[in-house]
Amino acid sequence: MSNTPQEVASLVARRLAERTGEFAVIGLGRSGVAAARLLRKAGVSVYASDAGTSDSMRTAAAALEREGASVDVGMHNLERIAHAAAVVVSPGVPPTAPSLRTARDAGIPIVSEVEVALRLTPALRYIAITGTNGKTTTTAMVGHLLRALGLDAVDVGNIGTPVSEIALHEPAPTWAALEISSFQLHDTPGILPDVGVLTTLSPDHLDRYEGVAEYYADKKRMFVNATLPSRWVTTADNMDVHELIRGVPGQWYHFSTKRTDVDAWFDRASGQLVVMGAPLMARDDLALAGDHNVANALCALLCVMVADDAHRTPEARATLATALRTFRALAHRLEPVSNRGGITWLNDSKATNVASTQVAIAGMTTPTVVLLGGRHKGEPYTALAAELRRTARAVVAYGEAGPLVHADLAPLLGADVPVHLVPAGTPFEGVLRVARDQARTGDAILLSPACSSYDMFRNYEERGREFARLAEALG
Repeated sequence: MSNTPQEVASLVARRLAERTGEFAVIGLGRSGVAAARLLRKAGVSVYASDAGTSDSMRTAAAALEREGASVDVGMHNLERIAHAAAVVVSPGVPPTAPSLRTARDAGIPIVSEVEVALRLTPALRYIAITGTNGKTTTTAMVGHLLRALGLDAVDVGNIGTPVSEIALHEPAPTWAALEISSFQLHDTPGILPDVGVLTTLSPDHLDRYEGVAEYYADKKRMFVNATLPSRWVTTADNMDVHELIRGVPGQWYHFSTKRTDVDAWFDRASGQLVVMGAPLMARDDLALAGDHNVANALCALLCVMVADDAHRTPEARATLATALRTFRALAHRLEPVSNRGGITWLNDSKATNVASTQVAIAGMTTPTVVLLGGRHKGEPYTALAAELRRTARAVVAYGEAGPLVHADLAPLLGADVPVHLVPAGTPFEGVLRVARDQARTGDAILLSPACSSYDMFRNYEERGREFARLAEALG
């Protein structure tokens, strides 16, 4: 079997259409379970497996067995996987997993849950959003705007709800705002959105990729099926984005907070967001802080408007402006969670890479105690030094990455911005007590870790919820 994305997509589509062979689903998280259920609903034989043995996993396995799937918990039957018609992989399963190595060695096509869902829901129209930062907020904005226009639209993908779950609905939605990560793009060879979006690019996930080039190569898979009629939206403010999309065919639309020779831009003189040739709304009417959120809004407006001619009539423009005024910050993204004792606590737990944290710190206008740490993802933290010198009162370095954060930043910040290294093994409450002790009345305490959460928590959401709980208690 050829390894080109187009041929993988074609082969999987044919096997889905013919209902031939058994599809092996690797991983029984939310997306894996949804994919297995969708395949069974379509009449496809399913073998699902997971090396885990938790009670919730056994419950999910029993439910799948009732729907006709064959399921293993606590193991993967590699012989069975080696003879599958295709393998459906969850994004959390690393490429080095023995089950995936077995499939690759046997020449079995490996695809994501997203690929299967899109193939089995051919009428779904979707705007696909990827990028290093901004993709989740932009996805939520796009879904919000589509629904404001009266469309049956859902937010799916990396934002939390698997595409396969909404494909199980009767009837299925007509539109989707699809957040798609680099991991998902790697195994979604048939992606061909109504509009494809690339928000930003910067190094990330270097704990999984061998280098930045490999990470960027997965992001470029958004454009693998590009043709001249394809519609794409990207930032004009990122040189890596310019290089990545060079030579990709299609109709291109660009947004910027720095330039005016683009399709959507921020007119600082008038304070207006200008989209497709005319002002659409005042910046002050957007209830989100920071230029990065202005960029997210411009991106969302632009891609919704180019998705369909009906979305850019004068009436539609007025509806979009009204809808965006009601959009509020998502949880774990510069979310205020407490303001007691004159100290504001901000939950930016979603900032799991250096570039995202850099944006958060740049948006701070008061002295700030910044919490940095968690599980290291391979990036140096030195890029944060300039903004920390501008606004930070102190840095609290914690978790597995704490010593690396301290080593990178303490020599650069010196006595002006002390970097406090919390001892390894300190509970999260102890970390926050250190931060509180550094803050003064009128300050902010910002959790913007630049790391994943997996050293102490199951995910960034759990980290953010615990930060919010402790902020209120310690305040």
